[in-house]
Amino acid sequence: MGLLTDPGMEGGWLSNLLLAHEKTLSILLYLVGVVWFLSLAHNSMNHETYFSENALLPGLVHGEFMREDRANRYLQELNKETEKYSSTMPHAWLQAKMTQLGLDTYTHNFTLHYPMAANRSFSGNNVYGILRAVRGSSSESIVLSAPYRPPRSVHPGNAPAVALMLTLAQFFSEQLYWAKDIIFLVTEHEQLGMEAWLQSYHGTSPDQPPVLDYGRLPARAGPIQAAVNLEISDSAVSHVDIRHEGLNGQLPNLDLVNLVHRLCHRESVDHTVKSRADHPRPDTAAGWRYQLLTLLSSVATQATGVPSGNHGLFHRFGIAAVTVSGERGPIQRGRRSSGRSATLLHLGRVLEGTCRSLNNLLERFHQSFFFYLLPATSRYISIGVYMPAFGAMGSCLLLGALSLWCSCCLRLQLQQQGTAEQQNKCCSDEQEESIDDKTKSKLSENKVSTSTNESGSESLVGVACVALVCHSAGAIASWWPRVAAGVGATVALSAEDSVCIGALALALTLLRLPAALSRGTASCNWQVVKCAVQLELAVLVFAGALLNFSLALVVTAVYAPVVIAVSPSTRRLSRWCKSLLLLLVHPLSLVIIFASLDTVVNFPDEGVMELLLRCVNASKRALMYSVVDSLVYGNWVYPVACWCLMPVWLMLWHVQHSQPLPPLSVA
Repeated sequence: MGLLTDPGMEGGWLSNLLLAHEKTLSILLYLVGVVWFLSLAHNSMNHETYFSENALLPGLVHGEFMREDRANRYLQELNKETEKYSSTMPHAWLQAKMTQLGLDTYTHNFTLHYPMAANRSFSGNNVYGILRAVRGSSSESIVLSAPYRPPRSVHPGNAPAVALMLTLAQFFSEQLYWAKDIIFLVTEHEQLGMEAWLQSYHGTSPDQPPVLDYGRLPARAGPIQAAVNLEISDSAVSHVDIRHEGLNGQLPNLDLVNLVHRLCHRESVDHTVKSRADHPRPDTAAGWRYQLLTLLSSVATQATGVPSGNHGLFHRFGIAAVTVSGERGPIQRGRRSSGRSATLLHLGRVLEGTCRSLNNLLERFHQSFFFYLLPATSRYISIGVYMPAFGAMGSCLLLGALSLWCSCCLRLQLQQQGTAEQQNKCCSDEQEESIDDKTKSKLSENKVSTSTNESGSESLVGVACVALVCHSAGAIASWWPRVAAGVGATVALSAEDSVCIGALALALTLLRLPAALSRGTASCNWQVVKCAVQLELAVLVFAGALLNFSLALVVTAVYAPVVIAVSPSTRRLSRWCKSLLLLLVHPLSLVIIFASLDTVVNFPDEGVMELLLRCVNASKRALMYSVVDSLVYGNWVYPVACWCLMPVWLMLWHVQHSQPLPPLSVA
């Protein structure tokens, strides 16, 4: 930017090149980045997984777990207990069983004060038992968890996972090689119980007033090194899906993911990523398309910031964790299934090998990748491979900003020359006789410089005002749902409907923002505003790619072509088409579009009216969940949409409805 603002650069070959071919170069860079990223799903563009942490030693673990009968008995007893507790967890039964196994057993109470409704709270209890290390001093620990789901839960039952965990607790308590504490944790209310337990375990102080009252743990083990969450819906499953996406797109160390996949392969258990097995011929075009869908499915999950299991809440504490989900049903197209079901015996041997490998660790996971994408169970795309493709996509934003800056500088230069010529013509004959040529030239240059600086300062002040108003609107949108829910409660509207109606009303109101800004900032140059927008968006996506790459990728893929296309137009058709394009990428519109696409994919056989109703309900729930998740779990998606995307969109909307500038002639 300093090079382009050098006094000798206006009208130079670089600025002329940018002014003449900026859109072509931007579109070319964007397409190159998209094609490059899509090609990464092919095996020639990615790499085979391997172990960086040799201390895991998964090949040297000889499985000894042979207690399927015990697991089935626990399952039968638990099913009888669930008949007595249709909507709660059998805390007394679980606590008694863990105590009988010799574990240090405790309960943990927590309370959720629902943030979208006054005087509404939910309570829950977690049960956990600690197997103290025989060969250690409780300096480290491993967590084996399972969410309890009562019969009335909307999720599939998870009683087999709890039964298998109790069986493993009995088996582990008889072994003498444990150097780490093992925590067996059964949580209530899905991720809510896990969030409360983790926050309390690490001594986090809740906000005041607290949305989630974590409660206090009566006892702890050592610092947690790794965790495995179990979700098993039946005693015999067709395959195991290894879920790794965490809160806000965080991922566990790749070594842990590879470890579970490797042990599943050793025990002849069909294992998948996103419920998709490996393709038998990945080097073919069909194999590339199949792995591309797997890759995009993982990107979509990570971009939402919602963890794919309870394991995802461990990542914020630097704890590697995955969810082992035993699923019953056909595996999506790929390699053929082995044809046999995986029983609790096979799953128990996989978990035994996982815990014993983790027991061998001498330090936290650190050697392998924390930033990666998985197109298959045995292939990975590291950050060093996918970032250049993303950089090509995002560089079109920087290129556009540079071009606009050159255009503004050239326009100021032309304005300076025109002002100088006009002032030279206005000089009187008397002044010309009394002032020599050198002095007259200096006075003329000073006047022109003063007027140019004043024009530039007015434009920058106008841009600052526009940015301030747009970011203030984003701040209002961030707390608007709680206001809308409170207002809706007074007229007997549900919180979900109130938030949806309030968000829609706010979005429609802000559409009139350009008209209000144009009256207060008449001297604001739209090119300077768009330059600021592109720089802000570029900073957001490149910085965000280091936190949640998938979210940054989706934002760049959606907004980059729109930013290239947006500019004021004198033709009505062009102006309306660009305005419609902007409305389609409004943050609220994106929620509706993505929720509707997910509904269409998951319910392809529904009728038109039923599908439309499902899309409406899914959109309302998606908006509501994003707000609640940001308040309870700290999900970033809604704050990012309000504080970052909304101001950017409003500034683009202002640019689109600004007055066009006369074209520049590039020499």
